[in-house]
Amino acid sequence: MGSTSAHKNEGLGRRDVIKRSAALGLISVPTMGFLSACASSDSSGDKKVEKGKATKANPLGVNETAPLEVVIFDGGFGQQYAIDAEKKYNAAFPKAPKVKHVATQKIQSQLQPRFNGGTPPDLIDNSGAEQMDMGVLVGKKQLLDLTPLMDAPSIDDPNKKVRDTLRPGVLEMGQFDGDPVWIMYYAYTVYGVWYSQTALEKLDAEYPEDWDAMLALCAKAKKQGIAGWTYAGKYPYYLPFSLYPFIAKIGGREVLDKIDNLEPNAWKDPAVKAAFEAYYELYQKGYILKGTPGLTHIQSQTEWTKGKALFIPNGSWVENEAAPTTPKDFKMMVAPPSGLDSSDKLPFGTIWASGGEPFIVPANAKNPEGGMEQLRIMLSEESSKNFTKQVKSLSAFNGGTDGLTLSTAMQSGVDSLKKAGDNVVNPRLQDWYVKLQKEQIGVAGIGEMMAGRATPAEAIKKIQAFADAAAKDQSIKHYKHQ
Repeated sequence: MGSTSAHKNEGLGRRDVIKRSAALGLISVPTMGFLSACASSDSSGDKKVEKGKATKANPLGVNETAPLEVVIFDGGFGQQYAIDAEKKYNAAFPKAPKVKHVATQKIQSQLQPRFNGGTPPDLIDNSGAEQMDMGVLVGKKQLLDLTPLMDAPSIDDPNKKVRDTLRPGVLEMGQFDGDPVWIMYYAYTVYGVWYSQTALEKLDAEYPEDWDAMLALCAKAKKQGIAGWTYAGKYPYYLPFSLYPFIAKIGGREVLDKIDNLEPNAWKDPAVKAAFEAYYELYQKGYILKGTPGLTHIQSQTEWTKGKALFIPNGSWVENEAAPTTPKDFKMMVAPPSGLDSSDKLPFGTIWASGGEPFIVPANAKNPEGGMEQLRIMLSEESSKNFTKQVKSLSAFNGGTDGLTLSTAMQSGVDSLKKAGDNVVNPRLQDWYVKLQKEQIGVAGIGEMMAGRATPAEAIKKIQAFADAAAKDQSIKHYKHQ
């Protein structure tokens, strides 16, 4: 819908909640050395290695002499965190050759031929613009079920299974239609309303917990020549990062589940109407930064860091992405969406957070136990802390920040998750139905409403029609919350 192909690719990465925490410009370009790194399979034969003996120290039964090959997406998170974890694998299995580490941005073009030829690597960070389609890989039975990893004892506490060390929603995100766990999402993204604590202090204001307080603060800011809100007007599928949990807060998480399930009239729920009307009020009262509908994600973030607007809906990658324009005294923070009023079904604190950076072990990997063991090492507290320190992102490991000096943005993310408790929502539209979520709901529906070109009622009617069409479309695979 009018976006450049570069942004479409970048958006696809986002859509799968693959948070690279960096602007496209910050992602390093692969060197020539990488380009041939995946071209052919090892000459050591294509057979699976014999499984090793499972012991307390080696619960997955890794073959202690077998080689291991790991392919990492070399994007905003870089690759050092993975290299550091591979060193721990080398130390645990000294008789095995050194882990073969490959870094690339061309995941699909380098790895698809190897999948097709039955010689894939043992562990893949399936991320970035060239991400392989997860639904297709699952459908073609090309991925290993990671349930043995989830049921294995964790590195830090053998009495605790790996599955019990994960943040809310991570395990479920790796499931498609039922129990097997096909994907291990390693990063963890907090979505919400981002703001500068310094800007609020200058207005002698606190973050508003309900909509009347939000409108009052926007009115106060307007008097000082500051807009209440801005957003990625050219890519308005960023608006749901705060709008979807707002809907859940008003009407309960089941409203979002019905939307995800493409149930008839799901968008006509009173909670959706109330949330849309509240956001439309921001437009009607002139609380949105002038020119916002024409801004890209980077431009809107820059206007925000310049202090032209108080609030922006976004994900936790924004800290790294907006770093070049963020003033030192900005005190970047994230908050859950303000509620509507006291009749909301869920408490203030309800927030959207979910896994990103998907790791997979191919079904035809030669050393699948090794691939799972490498993930088990990455899900230790030490590796998790190392990841957080290096890339300014939380990991899927539920903890791993004790003793670290966190930025205000990261600390507010940790605090928000603590406050949310069980009230973390994870809408699946954006990884189940890409076109519907981005082009139709995002651009043609919510985007048109926020630009003042459609009323809430018109936007809802249009979106419901798009959802109904998607539900009837036999060419796409349909998913349901279990």
